[in-house]
Amino acid sequence: MSAARASEATPRRPLLWVCAAIAAALLLHAVQVPPWITLAALALVGWRLAGLLGAVPLPGGIVRVALGLVLVAAVFVRFHTLNGLVPGTAMLMLMAGIKLLETGSRRDLYVAIGAALFLLLAACLYGQGLAWVPLYGAEALLCCSALAVVAYAPAAQEQMASAAAGLGTREVIALAGRTLLYSIPLAILLFLFFPRLPGHLWAVAIADDAVTGLGDTMTPGSITRLTASYATAFRVRFDGAPPPPGERYWRGPVLHEFDGATWQAGRYARSQSQRLECLSTPYRYRVYLEPTTRHWWLALDTVMGSPSPSVRYTGDFQLIAAQPVSRPLDYRAISCANARSAAPLAAAARVDDTQLPPGHNPRTLALALQLRRRAGSDAAFVQAVLAFLRTGGFSYSLTPPPLGPNPVDDFLFRTRAGFCGHYASAFADMMRAGGVPARVVTGYLGGQWNPYDGTLIVHQSDAHAWAEVWLDGRGWTRVDPTAVVAPERLYRGILDLLPDAVSVPERLVHAWPWLDAALERWEALNGWWNERVVGFDYRSQLDLLGDLGFRSPELRDAGWAFAVVLLAWLTWVSWQLGKPVGGSPPPDRLGRAYSRLCRKLARTGLPRAPYQGPLAYAQLIIRHRPDLTARVRPLLEQYAELRYGPPPLPVDDRKLRTFERAVARLSVRSSAPSSRGR
Repeated sequence: MSAARASEATPRRPLLWVCAAIAAALLLHAVQVPPWITLAALALVGWRLAGLLGAVPLPGGIVRVALGLVLVAAVFVRFHTLNGLVPGTAMLMLMAGIKLLETGSRRDLYVAIGAALFLLLAACLYGQGLAWVPLYGAEALLCCSALAVVAYAPAAQEQMASAAAGLGTREVIALAGRTLLYSIPLAILLFLFFPRLPGHLWAVAIADDAVTGLGDTMTPGSITRLTASYATAFRVRFDGAPPPPGERYWRGPVLHEFDGATWQAGRYARSQSQRLECLSTPYRYRVYLEPTTRHWWLALDTVMGSPSPSVRYTGDFQLIAAQPVSRPLDYRAISCANARSAAPLAAAARVDDTQLPPGHNPRTLALALQLRRRAGSDAAFVQAVLAFLRTGGFSYSLTPPPLGPNPVDDFLFRTRAGFCGHYASAFADMMRAGGVPARVVTGYLGGQWNPYDGTLIVHQSDAHAWAEVWLDGRGWTRVDPTAVVAPERLYRGILDLLPDAVSVPERLVHAWPWLDAALERWEALNGWWNERVVGFDYRSQLDLLGDLGFRSPELRDAGWAFAVVLLAWLTWVSWQLGKPVGGSPPPDRLGRAYSRLCRKLARTGLPRAPYQGPLAYAQLIIRHRPDLTARVRPLLEQYAELRYGPPPLPVDDRKLRTFERAVARLSVRSSAPSSRGR
């Protein structure tokens, strides 16, 4: 069909609904694909609407093919592939826009709505947070409404010949909403009982730049980029009381290699784990980790082992998964706040964690050697360096002055202002200069208690760095030099300590208690959603079957349960569809008056049969009760004229009142009918 004929043949109202459904689906992906893709797809929708209004001509087939090839090439150049969630979504967005340019039949509109539904599915695969659910529901309602408009719309010729234009807007939305409500029970049954394979069938990796998290390198000052974000990093639910604030260190990447300015993870992280001796009561808890696209699983320092066979427990007490965290996940862990290494430090590890680059930070090296000569032991040397930081005029700042080519020298002897990364880096550098094995640990410190769901919420703004040193007889020992300069950091978050570190809206939320309480409620609800809905996996399904009475449930038990509940649901739907939806519509004034007339005439023993119209009923009355002809025949003929006669419609109110009064005045005498078979 040519572009001009497509524009003429397509009814305006259905096309407007379809364009609205596609535009809304495109906007769902505005934060996931490059901006030019969203703008290009929306421009195609606008082109189709302009063509509908006659403002611009629609492109022909050759132009559409050429445009499609150019857009496919542009997507390939941008992503270097057409495979994957984001490239595939970008392709679908652009192809849906091109499809709109050739819509000329009802089938074309159905295809366009199908594309909008696939875009909705792609959005569900990408973003599964609770905040997206109302948007997904609105888009589903809009797509179903567009389907109803297209299905009930008359053809273009019929629309021009008649004032009828299908269902009204309210009727369309009501029909779509009712349809979606009927589907909700089935969706819940599928979610709960459809047999799930172990693992996560719908786990799709997300883009690396979609979230923030700790990396495997640290340059003093780099962690300040995380402290500006108040996003949730993870939540924790303890089996008992949570640890005191001074013990809420959450271990992440451990950094061993130092080039004089930047720390990064080294080969020591690949060594075998050490056996630990717990000297305090261990903490048992469950972590609900948000996506980070990183391989680290966060745990309370010090975790005693791996929570999963797919997660490696390294020699420096890290939890490193085989796959990056691309979706919310939860796991149980056990940690000991006071643990001791049961074996001596390996010679290779001692060499790795005492190495320093030659020629860097010479003043720091000289100071460390001086303090080391005065100290009688490694432990005394640690205290000497901490005393230097405590009394050296250092300050805690998120915006320290820039550092030169020897950043540790500049920090210790010139700027003396910095953040946790500055202090951890300088302290570990001085320890190594004095011959004490040291490394930098990055992670989080603290957490906000949420009374509504009993979890500890750790935000990205709680990112922190500290040091660990090896002390004979004690093993790796945590030393937080930041706590020497700013002791309140152990008990207060960045938002309390340095409120200017986060954005203005987040400061306002924290400043107003009622907004802060509302945020905590939302965090609790969002946590429930991630735990019970997004995190509902194969193991959760088996647990549910166990609660329902299945002993040692297996995958086939889920299949039987699903079959039973599906059969019950189909029976209920069939019963509902077997009844008149909503019952018969209530009669209007004319219908009510006619019903009264028929009831009065039934007293004569001549009730109206369901198949009889008013004129046929009049003939029946006249044949068996000729005495009623003068009174009944005009009434039945008047009703036939009012109900089935020519316009004007609706019925003239004066004529309707005259008919109602005549029916009210009619009085008939009961009498046995004569033989009706003659």
